Amino acid sequence: MNILVTGANGQLGNEMQLVAKDSKDNYIFTDVCDGYEKLDITCLDEIRKVVKKNNVKCIINCAAWTNVDKAETAGDIVETLNATAPENLAKAMKEADGLLVHVSTDYVFGGDPYNTPCKEDQKGTPTGVYGLTKLHGEERIQAVGVNHIILRTAWLYSEFGHNFVKTMMNLTATKPQLKVVFDQCGTPTYAGDLANAIFDIVENRKYEGKSGIYHFSNEGVCSWYDFTIKIAELAGNRDCDIQPCHSDEFPSPVKRPAYSVLDKTKIKETFGIRIPYWVDSLKICMKNLNA
Repeated sequence: MNILVTGANGQLGNEMQLVAKDSKDNYIFTDVCDGYEKLDITCLDEIRKVVKKNNVKCIINCAAWTNVDKAETAGDIVETLNATAPENLAKAMKEADGLLVHVSTDYVFGGDPYNTPCKEDQKGTPTGVYGLTKLHGEERIQAVGVNHIILRTAWLYSEFGHNFVKTMMNLTATKPQLKVVFDQCGTPTYAGDLANAIFDIVENRKYEGKSGIYHFSNEGVCSWYDFTIKIAELAGNRDCDIQPCHSDEFPSPVKRPAYSVLDKTKIKETFGIRIPYWVDSLKICMKNLNA
C-alpha cells in the first residue's frame, strides 16, 4: 500500500520516518519545506493529483498549525490548516476509497472543569482558536464520511524540533531559578510512541471497520511542574531551584486546559495497543538526545 505522510518535517513526521523503515508498505513523505516532496494540503486539486499519481490509499496527516498563542491573532490561516486542509485530505481519500489518519489534540477540551480523564464522546469545549479549529477539523473529516482514524494526543515531545523537554533541559541547566505552572495537568506524549501506535494500526490493517476518534497519550498524569522536575532530574541538572506557580503568573493570550488527561481505554481495547508510562518514555527520549 502507498501511504502519504504530511508534515513530515515535524516532530511526529520525523518519528514516522523512523518507524516506516521497517514497513512492507511504501511511504511518501511530504512537507512544504526543502528535502521533501512538496505538497500544499490547502489545495484539494493538488492533493488529488498526488494521490492519483502515486495510487495513495492512506494519508497520515501530521501537519497542523500548532502555535497555541499565535493562533489567537494569526487570522484565517489557522482554520485553513487545521480544518479546511484535513477536510481536503478526507475528500481525496474518500474518492480513492482510502484511509485518513489524522492527529488532533487534547485542546478540544478545557472549557468545562474536569477531574476524570476525557473520553472520546465527551463534548468538545475548546478555550482558544487552536482547540476550536482542531475540533472543526475533526468535524469536517467525519462529515465527509471517509474511513478515518482521528487520534487526539497531548503534550507532544521528541528528539526533533522545538518542544518542552528540550526547552526545560536547557533552562534547568542555565538558570539558577525557574517557575513552572502546577495547576495544569495532563500527560506528556513521546512522539515515538504515537508513531509506533499509528504504524501498528496501519501496517497490520487493524483499522478496517474501526473508523472513529481515539485518544493516545502516554500513561499516567502530571503537571507541567512535575514534568519539569523529572526532566531536570534525568538531565542531572540539580542546581536549578524549580518552583511551582499558578497559571495566572504567566499571562497568556489563551486559557489552556487545567485538566486534559485523555482516557485511552478505547484505543487499547480496540487495537490491542500497549501504552508506556510517561516517565519511561521520557527516559528513552532524553537518552537519545544525550547520545
